[in-house]
Amino acid sequence: MARFVMEFERPLAELEAKLTELKALDAAAELHLDQEIAELEAEVEQLRVTLYQALSPWERVQVSRHPERPKTQDYVEMLGSDVFELRGDRTYGDDEAIFAGLVTIAGRRCVVLGHRKGRNTKENIRRNFGSPHPEGLRKARRAMQLAEKFGLPLVTFVDTQGAHPGLEAEERGQGWAIAENLATLAALRVPVVAVGIGEGGSGGALAIGFGDRLIMLENAYYSVISPEACASILYKDASRAPETSACLQMTAADLVRHGIADEIVPEPLGGAHRDPGMVYAAVERAISSALDSLCGQEVGELVEKRFERISAIGVFTEGE
Repeated sequence: MARFVMEFERPLAELEAKLTELKALDAAAELHLDQEIAELEAEVEQLRVTLYQALSPWERVQVSRHPERPKTQDYVEMLGSDVFELRGDRTYGDDEAIFAGLVTIAGRRCVVLGHRKGRNTKENIRRNFGSPHPEGLRKARRAMQLAEKFGLPLVTFVDTQGAHPGLEAEERGQGWAIAENLATLAALRVPVVAVGIGEGGSGGALAIGFGDRLIMLENAYYSVISPEACASILYKDASRAPETSACLQMTAADLVRHGIADEIVPEPLGGAHRDPGMVYAAVERAISSALDSLCGQEVGELVEKRFERISAIGVFTEGE
């Protein structure tokens, strides 16, 4: 199966293809091309480092959307044990775009939420490409309340372009569902750790994606709006998304600089899909460390600090 190549990776992919052809030719005809192969390998490695160490915001968006990038269900499977999935909102139905369940992570029982994309087209259609409907957000709220009832920490995985914007979602109370989740998260009397693993767009992300700690993967983003939607509104042209992505201050580094995110989990060159095992281990350590520091806090202090944290976002002072 051919590897998916992002637009900005094409020069590297072409060079890697030439290297593969050269190695095959050398093996078949015994031409002793060791020096030529070594030189081309060095060129490939240099281009790889140059390409991935200076990604633009738009290129990071592309990496965050890579179809082979680990998804919520992968993190649950690799980090968790004793998984018990929760389904339905007791009002309309079950939305597969949201995972909710009881999961043991690093020896600690947690309630876990996450946007759930598919691994193929069929799954993506069934899961609405990770864009939740109101019933998915209401399912998430049920899980939040369950966490509070039993005193379990809440861990969320954020990976969505945004809540579903269709007419049927609005008819079923999309805006109200997002607002209720925000109010619930703000007052939840248990530790809340959010992890940005891919995309983080608009209210669909925010509805499960804030709390006491925000951990971001290096190539994940978190924004009030997706770059394409922003370009469509400002310029009536979605193709100007690279331009708007540079202005939205939405990369992991931007979020840490503005005091919105707390920690960046490094990714291997090329993205998390290049070495998922390394990323799973690093994310598990980050979650475990965050929960260790939060679970010992008195509940009132925990909620008060969360309120102060949220209130401080967007506040700035001008120098004299």
